[in-house]
Amino acid sequence: MKLLFSIFSFFLFQLAGAQEYYIVLGTYDSPKSEGVYVYKFNAAEGSAREISHFKTSNPSFIAVSPDERFVYAVNETAPQGGKGGEIVAFSFNKLTGELTLINKQLSGGDHPCHVETDKTGKWVFASNYSSGTLSVLPVNNDGSLGKATTIQHTGAGKNPQRQKGPHVHGAIISADNKQLLVTDLGIDKVMLYSFDAITGKLTPSGQPFIHSVPGSGPRLFTFHPNNKFGYVIEELTGTVSVYKYKRGRLKVDQRISTMRQNDSSFAGSADIHVSPDGNFLYASNRGDVNSIAIYSVNKKKGKLTLIGHQSTLGKSPRNFSIDPTGKFLLCENQNSDEIVIFNRDVNTGLLADSGKRIVVGKPVCIKWVAVE
Repeated sequence: MKLLFSIFSFFLFQLAGAQEYYIVLGTYDSPKSEGVYVYKFNAAEGSAREISHFKTSNPSFIAVSPDERFVYAVNETAPQGGKGGEIVAFSFNKLTGELTLINKQLSGGDHPCHVETDKTGKWVFASNYSSGTLSVLPVNNDGSLGKATTIQHTGAGKNPQRQKGPHVHGAIISADNKQLLVTDLGIDKVMLYSFDAITGKLTPSGQPFIHSVPGSGPRLFTFHPNNKFGYVIEELTGTVSVYKYKRGRLKVDQRISTMRQNDSSFAGSADIHVSPDGNFLYASNRGDVNSIAIYSVNKKKGKLTLIGHQSTLGKSPRNFSIDPTGKFLLCENQNSDEIVIFNRDVNTGLLADSGKRIVVGKPVCIKWVAVE
């Protein structure tokens, strides 16, 4: 009897552990925030509690290494003297949820706003918005970062207020680790680079770039889980472009608004994600609308159908994230200092307020790590 009880208790313990994840959260500096935060998220009930935080300047975007042992955060700054921003390396203790500083390196440009690791965890990519530069930083065995090698983008876009020069906004590695897709908001291009995981070298692909619509401002790229399609959120026009992705090349297949019909207000579109099952896509709008556009996805063709909008119940949804179970969508309302936790209907894709909140100053990025 005692043996059966022990086995049952162990099973319950394992089940409870499987329903918990760490949230690693990036923020902007404010009187209400102090850097990178770690929360523990209960996926059974959609609640979160703070575990730890580490003070660092403007860690607006973060990345987690493939083995989840290290965390990399941007310091989205441009200090006087022309040294630019930084990428900060942390070790992450999956038992305690504690971050420990390893080292920092210059990001190779001003105001790094995005960071990504390759699939081996040996390289980190930094997107420097203000200087329009893309950098590659080597990762040592202890997770520390080496010095950056930098590529300078050139050109301008149609919008004189926002596109006087290049603005690299995001870099996403392909599933096979052979290609880096880089969105440049300032020059209306998605750049494609071939990546050598041995040397860390980036070279222009056979298709070196694809133009977006002039003045659209491509901000972030995401792949469909089947890796046959890609989606780009376009900040300046409030649109999503749908691409077919085959043999390392992109072909535009659809362009669809993130806004309600006849709404001509500025969208300020920001973030984009596909649900884990690949059935739905979500895109956030800032500006005055503060909404998340919800689309169904044709999984054979990749095309989108708009099925609804959800108020973010806050201001400036710069980023949002779907939890690993797919049951919750966490929306980071930067200018109302809280994360709204939505229930997500996995069958319809629609969102509903769970009533739960994470109160933190200027939240802007969430990454997930499994709890050990």
